[in-house]
Amino acid sequence: MTGDKEIIIFFPRYLSHVPCRMQFHIITIFPEIFDSYLNESLFKRAQKEKIISVKTHDLRDFTDDRHRKVDDRPFGGGPGMVLQIQPIYKAVEFAKRHATRDMGSTVTKAMADKQGKKKVRTILFSTRGKKLDARVAQRLAKYNSLILICGRYEGVDERVADHVVDEEISIGDYVLSGGELPALVVMEAVSRFIPGFLGKEESLEEVNGSFPTYSRPEIFSPKKGKKWKVPPILLSGDHKKIEEWRRMKGERSEA
Repeated sequence: MTGDKEIIIFFPRYLSHVPCRMQFHIITIFPEIFDSYLNESLFKRAQKEKIISVKTHDLRDFTDDRHRKVDDRPFGGGPGMVLQIQPIYKAVEFAKRHATRDMGSTVTKAMADKQGKKKVRTILFSTRGKKLDARVAQRLAKYNSLILICGRYEGVDERVADHVVDEEISIGDYVLSGGELPALVVMEAVSRFIPGFLGKEESLEEVNGSFPTYSRPEIFSPKKGKKWKVPPILLSGDHKKIEEWRRMKGERSEA
């Protein structure tokens, strides 16, 4: 599949040739899963403002099988099917070429140099991988492009982990049906460390997440005789005391 056909068949959604601060390339057999989430709220605005770009690549477009099959039975026997290495390898190489091309402009190179960014990181989601936390997300935000491989079925050919990806990541000690939800979690966790992703109002979440927050009404009565009140300190107008209260509550929640 080369030349004009490649453009027609492989053209990814959310494609943008304008340099962005971060590119996400998602390799999946269910690209439509991402449509709703990525077209709402922060992600929608960030893509519109060219802060990030998200490109989904349908793994079935990269198989040599005329029936678009991307899985097969595991060697040695066992239940289920395994995603094959051939389409994954081709999809990753395609994503790398596009990531490199999009980083090829003078503007992007200058941006990368200024921010001290690295180039491309390829990630496979696996329960054996590193646990995702704020430190991992902040480290990944230093890259220009992340290629996220979403597994399915009983797993992915181990040669992908051995030879194709740079690291494996887990979002928790539990099993999911595929890597699509982990991909969304990683994208949001990483994006929050990218300048401009959080707007002025949303940026408060970074601070407010560590201590209790309240809003109107001052007193809420779910039923007669019950009153749930806002702590008086927050109504005092004494910003110094409020800051001390928030700091104390934040330290208590981390203990």
